[in-house]
Amino acid sequence: MDKLIYLDNAATTALKPEVFEAMKPYFLENYSNPNSIYTFAQQSKKAVEDARETIAGMLGAKTNEIYFTGGGSESDNWALKMCVEALASKGKHIITTKIEHHAVLHTCEYLEKKGCEITYLDVDEYGMISLQQLEQAIRPDTILISIMFANNEIGTIEPIREIGAIANKHGVWFHTDAVQAFGHIPIQVDELHIDMLSASAHKFHGPKGIGFFYMRNSVKLGAFVHGGAQERARRAGTSNVPGIVGLAKAAELAVSHMEENGAKIAKVRDHLIERVLTEIPFSRLNGHRQERLPNNANFCFRFIEGESLLIMLDQKGICASSGSACTSGSLDPSHVLLAIGLPHEIAHGSLRLTLSEETTIEEVDRVADSLKAIVERLRSMSPLYEDFVKNQS
Repeated sequence: MDKLIYLDNAATTALKPEVFEAMKPYFLENYSNPNSIYTFAQQSKKAVEDARETIAGMLGAKTNEIYFTGGGSESDNWALKMCVEALASKGKHIITTKIEHHAVLHTCEYLEKKGCEITYLDVDEYGMISLQQLEQAIRPDTILISIMFANNEIGTIEPIREIGAIANKHGVWFHTDAVQAFGHIPIQVDELHIDMLSASAHKFHGPKGIGFFYMRNSVKLGAFVHGGAQERARRAGTSNVPGIVGLAKAAELAVSHMEENGAKIAKVRDHLIERVLTEIPFSRLNGHRQERLPNNANFCFRFIEGESLLIMLDQKGICASSGSACTSGSLDPSHVLLAIGLPHEIAHGSLRLTLSEETTIEEVDRVADSLKAIVERLRSMSPLYEDFVKNQS
């Protein structure tokens, strides 16, 4: 196998060595429980509170508005489920979109069974919501707007500032799943009128199993996990001190180098996009061309299956993912690609390539060359492509 090329950074990222070094002492030396009262425990407690202060500073938030969780999915669940409980007297109507991560969509499905009414906003062909439709969907019993900051599949960045302003204008709480955005693009919660925000460390070169939930002090949500006084009695469980330290260190590195890394990654990404669209017939880029995450390139290739494409890329040492859910045992294509209007037969031939600052032009050139050969080979075995070529002739 050729040297590994990892282009699945939206799924998870490599832990940075500096992050690992920052975490090590809290595994081996300062292993105390930060909620204990003896002096030894104060080292761990200080590390947790320093990390909380670091994250808060990056968001322009208050330190006591940051809660450490097990990751983005837990934070999303907290926002939606506890909002319903907190605002039961006002209503049970939530507004979200058809392209949210399943952590939001499946939670909404759960809440519907509990009597909530969910409005799922449509998006346009680029994955953008309509601000007009959003405002029209707000009702007197609307308790929450939950719209992701940037889409995990196609990379489209939503108009978060405008969404937050609309929510604020109507007195509705606004939650954003920023799992793909935090650490990659600037976020200031007050400027963007964000009331709640979810993030996960392993999306920006931090450890897995740790994330945070930003909750504005004016948002009074109850405890999500009961059993202890941790996280100001709202999320019980012994603090994951090494994870929290790693989260803060990874965030510090990501935010301090955000501008230069973003520009570097976007340059390599654009080179990849140009080669694919120019050199592979019947290919298309999914998502907004400009308003997209710097590391995301999502394509559809007609007349092929995404799963076959992934397997053949893997044989060449290239790690990628498909927008199709076929790899999880489902025959249905990505809900995101269907929501932007792609027919099933095209949505099935999708490929998501997500880069990091370590990705080079040479690597994406090898990927583009491999893609050309693989797509050509798969199409040569496709009766649909054969019929299409005959009809074109």
